[in-house]
Amino acid sequence: MKFPDQLSDLYKYMQAELVRAGIQTASQDARMIIQKHTGYEWADIIASPDIKIKKEALIEIEKDILRRINGEPVSRILGEREFWGLKFKINEETLDPRPDTEMLVEIALRSCVGKQPQTILDLGTGSGCILIALLKEFPDAIGVGIDKSLSALKIARYNAKYNEVEERSSFFCGFWGQALNKKFDLIVSNPPYISNQIIPTLPKEVQNYDPILALEGGNDGLKAYRDILKEINAYIKQGGIALFEIGYDQQKDVMRLAEESGFSVRDVHHDFAGQARVVDISCGDK
Repeated sequence: MKFPDQLSDLYKYMQAELVRAGIQTASQDARMIIQKHTGYEWADIIASPDIKIKKEALIEIEKDILRRINGEPVSRILGEREFWGLKFKINEETLDPRPDTEMLVEIALRSCVGKQPQTILDLGTGSGCILIALLKEFPDAIGVGIDKSLSALKIARYNAKYNEVEERSSFFCGFWGQALNKKFDLIVSNPPYISNQIIPTLPKEVQNYDPILALEGGNDGLKAYRDILKEINAYIKQGGIALFEIGYDQQKDVMRLAEESGFSVRDVHHDFAGQARVVDISCGDK
């Protein structure tokens, strides 16, 4: 590839290469990669098209375009992702936050109107995006994030500091909530829920770049729910609420597991595509 060194020409060339590779978000991806290495935004491309780009930046831009053409998500290339209007650093040990998961935050806000939680637990916290978004929305709450990956927890702590909730958040390594000795008003989780038989059929961007620990939920995709619901009574307060993201075909199974564990299913919330997305359970009344 021979990358032009003028800003507008560079953008058009990058966009064309990405389109040729079948990348549907070619324009957006090209702009984000340019901004990463030069600091120039879309307004600069329009207003100052003849700006010369330094050779060192062009070398790095070419590397990133090749990564994108080879199927690496742009969020992985940039090392960050926006979630709930906030910026989060990610790495190879953290799930790339999806817009669908923002529904957990939305339902938590809806469920806690007039009774804001004082304590929040995020099981399988990864980048910390769900917990941190909730702490931004509930300024009087404190939160705990649990994950098996020390590398993910390092990223979560960075994100908590970056998003200014460091003093109200703690992150611990553990298997779900087994290491906890306190109870919480609100529990949220986006656990691994994909059957190991389905994983080979997932898009390459997911298979190759999302951590398997954040995806694989056993033979039927329900292992994490079984493990969590088996122990959750030990760390949910009476009258507490737990919200779980689920796969599109797991509504009945997760409802059954919750009821078998002695919980009431308050609701199942559907996303904009009409798919069951969040199971909402409670532990008795306050």
